Amino acid sequence: MLSEQEIKEFESKIGYTFKDKELLIQAFTHSSQVNEQKINKRPDYERLEFLGDAVLEMISSAYLFRTYPDKKEGEMSKIRASLVCEPALAYCSEQIQLKKYIQLGKGEEATGGRNKESIIADVMEAVIGALFLDGGIEESKRFIDSYVLTNADSMQMFSDSKSILQEIAQGENLGTIRYEICGESGPEHDKIFDVRVFVGDKNLGEGTGKTKKAAEQKAAYQALLVLKNK
Repeated sequence: MLSEQEIKEFESKIGYTFKDKELLIQAFTHSSQVNEQKINKRPDYERLEFLGDAVLEMISSAYLFRTYPDKKEGEMSKIRASLVCEPALAYCSEQIQLKKYIQLGKGEEATGGRNKESIIADVMEAVIGALFLDGGIEESKRFIDSYVLTNADSMQMFSDSKSILQEIAQGENLGTIRYEICGESGPEHDKIFDVRVFVGDKNLGEGTGKTKKAAEQKAAYQALLVLKNK
């Protein structure tokens, strides 16, 4: 279970103090942890995730509706999907070190659950659900605005960053794209890969991930941000 110190630490990071601490504890509790409890079983995050998913969809839809008055429904749906997909939510969660607080069972922990994008994204949505119940739509919106929609224009590139980088490099004659593994860490069943991406002879980005493909995607995204700000 989350310690009192961890609760205070997380609340300080997001700038909100929960009136009902049990909601925050539930938001971080994975089903594997619940299944290992013999007595006084606490609920896992799945119901809060269900609620948070709906709140996130509503807030992000309203944001896109206001931000892009000329875009059609299909275009906005595509943008929303890129903003709230699992890799994007997991990436956004790094700002608040979300995975540090997830409560996992020993088996899930041992098989690398703490680094699974699917679990991290689910917990992001569960936290949104907990904020909605504890602080209302205003607090859940503030969290989404701060940690999901802060850089929406750039995050649209996230879900397909490798393909977009390839198109830009070819269109602007920037040279060949090359991905290079520069490090590996963790046990065999839970490896983390570090990847650099070179465009021509320039190292434009680095990324880490549970798979080489995920690490390359993050490295490509960093390269896109560099090219965008040139």
